[in-house]
Amino acid sequence: MFEGLSGRLGDIFDRLRKRGALTEADVGAALREVRVALLEADVALPVVKDFVDKARERAVGAEVLRSVTPGQQVIKIVHDCLIEMLGGTPGEAPDLNAATPINLIAVPPVPVLMVGLQGSGKTTTTGKLALRLKDRDNRKVLMASLDTRRPAAQEQLKILGEQIGVTTLPIVPGQEPLAIARRAMERGRLEGFDVVLLDTAGRLAIDEELMAEVVAIRDATKPTETLLVADAMTGQDAVNVARTFHERVGVTGIVLTRVDGDSRGGAALSMRAVTGQPIKLIGVGEKMDALELFHPDRIANRILGMGDVVSLVERAAQTIEKADAEKLAAKIQKGEFDLEDLASQLRQMRKMGGLQGLMGMLPGVGKIKDQMKTAGMDDKMIKRQEAIISSMTPIERRNPKIIHAKRKVRIAAGSGTSVQDVNKLLKQHQQMADMMKRMKKLGKAGMMRGMPKLPPGMLPPGFKM
Repeated sequence: MFEGLSGRLGDIFDRLRKRGALTEADVGAALREVRVALLEADVALPVVKDFVDKARERAVGAEVLRSVTPGQQVIKIVHDCLIEMLGGTPGEAPDLNAATPINLIAVPPVPVLMVGLQGSGKTTTTGKLALRLKDRDNRKVLMASLDTRRPAAQEQLKILGEQIGVTTLPIVPGQEPLAIARRAMERGRLEGFDVVLLDTAGRLAIDEELMAEVVAIRDATKPTETLLVADAMTGQDAVNVARTFHERVGVTGIVLTRVDGDSRGGAALSMRAVTGQPIKLIGVGEKMDALELFHPDRIANRILGMGDVVSLVERAAQTIEKADAEKLAAKIQKGEFDLEDLASQLRQMRKMGGLQGLMGMLPGVGKIKDQMKTAGMDDKMIKRQEAIISSMTPIERRNPKIIHAKRKVRIAAGSGTSVQDVNKLLKQHQQMADMMKRMKKLGKAGMMRGMPKLPPGMLPPGFKM
C-alpha cells in the first residue's frame, strides 16, 4: 500500500531539494501537486483540502522560505501534517506517539464488537485479534459468530478457533444474533473469560436492517470497543462506510485489512479524519499472526520513503528464533557459513514479510523497487533459491565444493530450475562465505568498524545500489 502515493510525493520533493531557495509560488506549486497526488490515492476531498491548507499556512512562513534548506523544511511540514492526519502528534518522542491499543480496561469479560461490510475480512480479523490477545497479552478469549446469514460463517470462525487454539461459542442452529450475543456474554462470565469477541454479520452494502441488528447487539452487550473492520482496497467506499457506522453505532476504533495489497492508501489517510476515531490495527498479510498495531508516525515515514526501521526490528525480534540466531552467530565467529545457513536466512526473510516487505521498511529504497523487479529480485527468487537448496543432499548443503556438473544437473531438475540458476546461487553463497571469513579476521572489536561492503556479485547484473 502507498507505493503510488509514495512515488508521486518522492518526485515532488526531489525537485524541491534541488532548489537552493524557494519562493511562495514554488511552495504553492508543490502543494498543488501534493493535492493531486492525494486525490489520486483516493483520499477524501475534504481531508485533502484541510491537509493542504494546514501545510500551506506553515510552509509560506518567513522562517521556511529564508531557511538554509527550505526544501527540507517543506518536506518536514508535509510529514508533520501526514502524522496529524493519521492521528499522531508530530514532534513527540516515539514512545509518546505510539499506537492506540485495544481498550480492555473493564470488568471481565470485556465485550469487543467487530462490525463492517461483508467481505471486509471481519471473521479472519476476529481470529487474528484473538490470537494476538492470547499470545501477547495472555488473555483468555472467547469468540462468537453472530453471522447467521452468510453460509458457513459460524463454521469458519469455529475452524479458525481450532487452528489458533482459541475457544469458540458452540453453534446452536436457528438461534438469532441477539440471542447468540447474550449467550456468549453469559458463558464468558460463567467460565472466567477475559475477552469476548463478537463477530457480527455484514452485508454487501449498508442497509437499515443491518444497522438495526448491530445497534441492538451493541445495546445488549455494551461493548468496551466497537471496531470497524474495513478493506483498505475499497477506496472512497470505505470512507462512506466508516462515516455511516460511526454515526449509527459509535465506532471506537478502525482495523484496516489487506494493507499489504496494492491499494492506493486513501482509505487509511481519510478514515481517521472522517470519523475522528483512531486506526488501531492493520492486517499486513494472510497468516493469522499478520496483525500489527497502527503507528501514525511510522506510516507517515513509509509514505515519504523514510522507511520504518523500528517496525522492521520489532518484526525481526518476533520471528527470529533466539537459538538459531545464537547458532549462526557462533558459526560466523568461526568464519563458517554453509548452504543450510543460507536456507535458514531465506526462511527467516519470508517469515518477516518477504523481500518486498522488508525493502518497503528500509529508508531510501522506494526508487529502486522498479529496478529490483527488472533485475528479478523478488519473493519468487527467494522461493527458487529455497527449492534449489532443498534439492541438494545434506552432504552437499554442508560442503558445496563437491557439487560438480552432474550434481548441478540433478539439482536443477529436482528444483524445476536451470543449471545457470544453481550456479548463480552457489556463487552468491561463496561470496557470502568469503564475507564471513573476512568478518572473522576483523574480530569482535573491528567487526562493526570494518564491516565489508556487499559484494557486487550479490546483486543481479545491471543492478545498482
